[in-house]
Amino acid sequence: MDPTDPAAILAGLIRCPSVTPQEGGALALLEALLARQDFEVARPVFSETGTEPVENLFARLGDDGPHLVFAGHTDVVPPGDLAAWSHGPFAASIAGGEMIGRGAVDMKGGIAAFAAATARYVRKHAAPRGQLSFLITGDEEGPAVNGTVKLLDWARERGERFDACLVGEPTNPEALGDMIKIGRRGSLSCEVRVAGLQGHVAYPHLADNPVRSAVQIAEALLATPLDGGTEVFQPSNLEITAIETGNPSVNVIGARCSVFFNVRFNDLWTVETLKAELAERIAAGAASERLRPARPAAAYDLVWRDRPSEAFSTKGEAGTKGAALTDALVAAIAEKTGRAPQLSTSGGTSDARFIKDHCPVIEFGLVGKTMHMSNERVALSDLEGLTEIYEAFIARWFAANA
Repeated sequence: MDPTDPAAILAGLIRCPSVTPQEGGALALLEALLARQDFEVARPVFSETGTEPVENLFARLGDDGPHLVFAGHTDVVPPGDLAAWSHGPFAASIAGGEMIGRGAVDMKGGIAAFAAATARYVRKHAAPRGQLSFLITGDEEGPAVNGTVKLLDWARERGERFDACLVGEPTNPEALGDMIKIGRRGSLSCEVRVAGLQGHVAYPHLADNPVRSAVQIAEALLATPLDGGTEVFQPSNLEITAIETGNPSVNVIGARCSVFFNVRFNDLWTVETLKAELAERIAAGAASERLRPARPAAAYDLVWRDRPSEAFSTKGEAGTKGAALTDALVAAIAEKTGRAPQLSTSGGTSDARFIKDHCPVIEFGLVGKTMHMSNERVALSDLEGLTEIYEAFIARWFAANA
């Protein structure tokens, strides 16, 4: 396999059925590719009670100096209904100038492009004056328990220190060069378990319908916007995702009702300040008499979901590592595409939320329109274009950090 050819690398990766948490041969392929280029490669496996063990990869070129790391994942979501695919999801078929396969854009394509860009850079300039690493997990699309978090801790324990990180997630909405993610909103989820008193619907005075309280709590959560947004973040958003009773009977008032919600929040909040605000709103909704006249406040429990994520942004003040990282990528994109990318914090969460605690991190990859869809695919021209951007970025970053 030509290490400078991103299409050949991507085809090899797609043909590895690495559905989370299966390695599927993808990390083995990447290990062999990088080892032939003098990278020092490690394949740590992490596990935790109640979860599947996950294989990961860390590969480093160079022993000292400024350290740039590329992060990503080789695991993919399941292909779903095979009949919905025009070609096999793990065949890496090419049709109409596009490569089709699960993981083509999310995110084996980004890994292939960066691997090829690294090989091209080294052939032209020799090894960089510093360190260049790959930090690749097999647990991003899954529970994210035995992947990047543990891999970062493992790297730190063995003395690795990173100056900057680029995550190769598909960030562009329409065309290559549209958008760089310079941060992500936080995410907080909760279940409000509302207690009631079971009874017959014809005798509501003898029961206490928890759905009434649940509706009041949902209204209290939604009635007032959390904030108006900031310079780099859109307004925080709360969505009620389910109201469940577990009661299929139409003539029975149930004994319980749960309200589920998620908040994607900006840097005006921390997890703790947001919890406090939401708890106040929930208490007000439970105490309301609008739908429960002359009744005491409803009883409820709050069940906050584990492992919420904080909002973060890689700020670009002049002279900072974050500025050097962002500026190098913006310049590389402008050089190769002529576009001025939007610096955004939109979208969901990614493993960048873990990397931010170790070094400045930004995200840039392919166009993400087909990620997680049947017939996920990438234009070969985009794959080559991303490789060229990455190569220019590597050169600019090491030059700025010499």
